[in-house]
Amino acid sequence: MSRQWDDNQPIYWQLRERTVAAILDGTLPEGEPLPSVRQVAVDFQINPLTVSKAYQSLVDDELVEKRRGVGMFVIEGARDQLLASERDRFLNEDWPKVAARIEQLGLSVEELLKILDQSSDQSNDADPELKANGSH
Repeated sequence: MSRQWDDNQPIYWQLRERTVAAILDGTLPEGEPLPSVRQVAVDFQINPLTVSKAYQSLVDDELVEKRRGVGMFVIEGARDQLLASERDRFLNEDWPKVAARIEQLGLSVEELLKILDQSSDQSNDADPELKANGSH
């Protein structure tokens, strides 16, 4: 996880988004504890109150639960909930901008799929495990 922060967003929000990404990609599985507030504060050299604020926003969104005396844990179903909300956000906020840019540049669906297929082939070629398993 990068330790660089974007000056255009509050650090607590960026930390929250990194935690969301870890839940989505499975690095932080459901039922597992989040790293302690103290540990994250030390690792990223940030104020523990900033970490607490990020974690509290995850509790508020019912993605994480506090277990008194034990810590914070990813709630069962958090990944599915995040997938649904992130897909919805992408389709309603990001995709219209991307689609408008594609149209503006005069790109066709065929061109985009060809590029996607090429980049997929290149990433599979770079992964010996996928190659060994015959996956593509």
